[in-house]
Formats: sequence, C-alpha cells, structure tokens
Amino acid sequence: MPLEQSEAIVLRSFIVGEQDKIVVLFSRDKGIIRGVAKGARKFGSRFGSSLEPLSLVKVFYYEKERKDLVTVSNCDLVESFFEIQNDLQTSFTLSYFAELIEEFSPIRAKDDTLYRLLISILNSLKGGGDLNFLTRYFEAWLLKIEGVLPELNKCKKCRKILTDSCWLSPKKDGVFCNHCASQKKEEIKPELGSFVQWIKKNTPPKKGPLPFSTLELENIKKILQDIIIFHLEKKPKTLRYLK
Repeated sequence: MPLEQSEAIVLRSFIVGEQDKIVVLFSRDKGIIRGVAKGARKFGSRFGSSLEPLSLVKVFYYEKERKDLVTVSNCDLVESFFEIQNDLQTSFTLSYFAELIEEFSPIRAKDDTLYRLLISILNSLKGGGDLNFLTRYFEAWLLKIEGVLPELNKCKKCRKILTDSCWLSPKKDGVFCNHCASQKKEEIKPELGSFVQWIKKNTPPKKGPLPFSTLELENIKKILQDIIIFHLEKKPKTLRYLK
C-alpha cells in the first residue's frame, strides 16, 4: 500500500466520529478524491488549517483496493484563500463552485482544465477581481468544459448565423432563430454570445473596468444557471445563498 501524493484543492470537509473528518479533494491528477483524515479534530492536529475549504494543498494518502475512501496521511498547505472568504458572499460563492465541481465531475476523473480554471478564479478573487463577473466566467467555462454549453452563434435548425436575440431550445442544447423557434420561452440576448467569445480569449480579470454591464451580466447569469439546473436535474443547494 504505497503512499501517494497529489496537488489538490479542498472542496469541503465534514465531521465523522469524535476526532476525524471526511474530506473531499479536487486533485490535479486524480480528479475528485474522498478520504478520511484521522485525528483531524484533535487539538494540535498535524493537519492544522490545511483542510479548510478551498485551500490549495499537497495531500499524501494511502489507497486500499475496493475502498471508496482513501486514508489521508498528511496535508501540506501550499496556499490559503481564507482571507477572501471573510466576505460572506464570496464564501457562499466559493461553496457554490465547489458544489458544481463535485456534481459535474465523476469520481477519480482527471480534469486539468477545470482544475486550472478554479485556481485562476481563486487567484483573480484574491487579486481583487469582481465576484459577480468571475462567477459568470466560472459558470460559462464549466459548462463549456463539460460539453453542455450550447452553440450560440447559429440556429440549431436552419444554421443561420445569429446576430440578434434568439431562443434557447427546450433541451438547452442549442438556440433557434425567431423564424425556427416553436417555443419562445427563454430569450438569449446577444451579450451571452459575446461573453462566451470574450472568455475564450481572456483570462479571469482582476482589478479594472469590466467589459460587460451589470444588466448584461444579470441576463447572462439567468441563462447560465438555467442550463446548469437543467443538466443537474436539480437546483444546487448553495445557489439559494447567492444574491
């Protein structure tokens, strides 16, 4: 039973028994890992603050065959994002990111692109980036990485290039022009397509002027979250706490 190690982000942890914790990690090379950190609740525990949510750590663990949980031997704190979580909305939003990653990512499925996205968003928030804008950035890229972000620049039926408002298909897998849409329930305004093109070309911004207005971001938010809820077949629990 060799000792394994990986760079990881702590998504969440919860108490089990009197002295231990279950920790959910998003590792760079193994994807989602769930493990037991024995003695993590003891005073002076070797884990210290390394199991706090959204900590970047180097985790050491043992893995047994036919066991769902690994045994976490130690965690070295690489970088803490505790300071940005002093703001309640930021803390709730990071919990939302963690929930989405855990819901969309299969256990033990490496996803380096999603891992790097989360790290870059955390660094942008730490650098003073706008929470609302970065949340939309994360949602859009998550859907794109998972392959469920609809094609927004062409009508799903007639393949016409779209420059004006269009309509989201009932299955959230494409958009229809005004002529082809049989159901006009969810309008897609041009700013969503522009936003998706922008994030493809730009890293998450830190301080500075934003390329989209508050109203545009609100329209983008509604559609992205509708698509997320549709594919999860439920509303994320943490979404209720976000403004």
